[in-house]
Amino acid sequence: MTLELRATPEEVMRAVTALETFAHERGVPEATIYSLALALEESGSNVVNHALQRDPEQRFRVTLEHADGTFTIELRDRGPEFDPTALARKTHAEDADAPGGWGTELVRRQMDEVRYTREAGENVLRLTRHFRPATA
Repeated sequence: MTLELRATPEEVMRAVTALETFAHERGVPEATIYSLALALEESGSNVVNHALQRDPEQRFRVTLEHADGTFTIELRDRGPEFDPTALARKTHAEDADAPGGWGTELVRRQMDEVRYTREAGENVLRLTRHFRPATA
């Protein structure tokens, strides 16, 4: 499923709602859906607020994929090149006072894989979570 979205907070939440519906329909466990939704909301907000400066004329895409116990979220935008995976990890208590970067750390902690590439002038962020399917 691919969504073409305007760079607004409301569109980020529309993507989160679509993800929740898409995942529920495929039997993804609730705890996994929560992690996926959190990661999409944070990553989508970063695209809207930082890459695209909340310009509703700007667009970004979210693609949701599910297969064999793996769920992938791909975000694509044409904002300035920025690799969130290059940010230092927040792992120590002294990091608690440092501003910024906590959203990216939150995404890392929810996902099994976070990968960034720059393709044809687009930032491409792929978030992957592996899980055991819910049992009926």
